[in-house]
Amino acid sequence: MIDQSVFIHPSAEVQTANVGAGTRIWQFVVVLAGARIGRDCNINSHCFIEDDVVIGDCVTVKSGVQLWNGVRLEDNVFVGPNVTFTNDRFPRSKQYPEKFATTHVHRGASIGANTTLLCGISIGAGALVGAGSVVTHDVPPGELWYGNPARHHGSAEG
Repeated sequence: MIDQSVFIHPSAEVQTANVGAGTRIWQFVVVLAGARIGRDCNINSHCFIEDDVVIGDCVTVKSGVQLWNGVRLEDNVFVGPNVTFTNDRFPRSKQYPEKFATTHVHRGASIGANTTLLCGISIGAGALVGAGSVVTHDVPPGELWYGNPARHHGSAEG
């Protein structure tokens, strides 16, 4: 049973009961039955969240984001609008993996708008990925990365 402090917009389709207290789910969001969403999250309009997705506490997912099987977002993560996660290394093949690659965004990381993340990578704790980047490799904790392909450009701390 979903906690009474959870807000789910009437146009959202939330099939899971694993939604933490204080979370807000806005218009035209679809959350499949196996997904887990922590407390005090903000899931903005037009998002899709698959079965094997885990979202920690205090996470913001802006509009237009699809979280596919294998995506893990730890606590205090920010995902900007229209960020693209991938989960299939061979999307044109008819060989479906038994398990999709895990993309792990660690605590306190931020991902800028319109970034594309290839599957199976890790964004380190406190890292910042600039808007419009294409991330093809792991981003170490606390680093600032941006570009196409994304590269290290300094510290996320400024």
